Amino acid sequence: MKRREFIKRAALFPVAVGAAEVAQAADFINGSDPVSLNPEPATASPDTSTEDIPLIVSAPMLQNYAETSIGIAFAVSDMANGFVVIGRRANLSDGKTFKCGGYRTTEINDRVIQVRITGLKPATTYYYRIGADRIAYKGGYDMKVIGTETDSHIYKFTTAGKGARPHFCVINDTHVKWEPFGRAIDKIARLAPSCVIWNGDASNVEETIEAQQRIYLTPDIRRRDYAAEIPYLFCPGNHDLRGMANRHLERVWMYRQPEERQTRDWDLGRNFAVRMGDIALIGLDTAEDKLDTNPKFAGLFNSKAYREAQTEWLRDALKRKEIARAPFLVAFCHIPLYDDNPKHNPGDVTPDDKDPRYSSDFAMWQRTCARMWTPLLEKAHCQLIITAHQHHYKYHAPTKERPWAQIIGGGPEMGISDGRKNKSLFPTVIEGEVRDKHLHITIHNLLTGDVQETFEFAKR
Repeated sequence: MKRREFIKRAALFPVAVGAAEVAQAADFINGSDPVSLNPEPATASPDTSTEDIPLIVSAPMLQNYAETSIGIAFAVSDMANGFVVIGRRANLSDGKTFKCGGYRTTEINDRVIQVRITGLKPATTYYYRIGADRIAYKGGYDMKVIGTETDSHIYKFTTAGKGARPHFCVINDTHVKWEPFGRAIDKIARLAPSCVIWNGDASNVEETIEAQQRIYLTPDIRRRDYAAEIPYLFCPGNHDLRGMANRHLERVWMYRQPEERQTRDWDLGRNFAVRMGDIALIGLDTAEDKLDTNPKFAGLFNSKAYREAQTEWLRDALKRKEIARAPFLVAFCHIPLYDDNPKHNPGDVTPDDKDPRYSSDFAMWQRTCARMWTPLLEKAHCQLIITAHQHHYKYHAPTKERPWAQIIGGGPEMGISDGRKNKSLFPTVIEGEVRDKHLHITIHNLLTGDVQETFEFAKR
């Protein structure tokens, strides 16, 4: 199936929400998942509400892997105020409680709880437990806690930093296709990296927060706690911007922590520059694959200014001491920054992306971003850029004119194109690990279960 037709058909599948979603989440809480990594059920305090439906209906998700902070999100079934107890000791005897929301008021939410954890130490292992208070809210002077529920399992994670283990995995273009996504998660569980970069197009076109909740917090896969102990970073794809709910993705996948952004960069909540052992990880957002002037979007996108702002952020991020001194520099973005096919639309075709020279009316690669970002990455001696979007795995070796390599991850098609078998179409997990003073990249083919290719990069 061709990429455009795949997206068109995928959008027709209904998203299961409401009672079915709660039932699935209840299965997780009750430990009925036969291969869940953490099968212990959530438990309620003796004085909690007598509500039959569990309040906490997902495992936690570690978001925004960083040196001194982490985001923790989980799903709830009713009005709730959530919290995380975190400490250095495995039994949480030294635990400190962080509540959802900001300083003035805590958040009350009936779908997703998000808790910011700050003040952490780099390359340090922490233990944590999630919990939530069920809230009865009738007005500004009529609110009360009617029960508290805690997850009985204590999870753990390790922060980023120069002393962290230099090992990452990349997934991309999952598009709410549960079979390839489940295979990717199973592979990641076996590889056990320090973090995962989700390189865009987790979505199709999402109009409701319930659909987003299902994608990230209650996915229809066997490992429901897939991100409870392996932290994730996120580089949005063009589909992660489409739909009313995706315009406010931060309600489910929080922004970078405020203290990690300058005032100038306040709205750049998806960009990241993270040191992980000998690797510096740089995250960029290529935004839409159509121009802001394309009438299809009625002038309601502002990708041009967004990309320009990221250029200034990137210039400064690459100068940061911990980034500049890392032996390896790897950048991530959804839409490729290079393509050797002259028929592939470069994303700057005015006025509305159409030109008979190109095979599509959307960007197959991003020439505008390449012109702004790759000179800075080249000056910093970036060895590798990992991208996605084309639904077809490909490796572009470095050249004298283009000194960085580019890897394009495969899409969710499981070896089928237009109803016919096509072994060149397969989802991937891209693995990167520093061993023996080299960065080793392994491309895992999730269709065959084999290693597709391996690459090795020397220090910059």
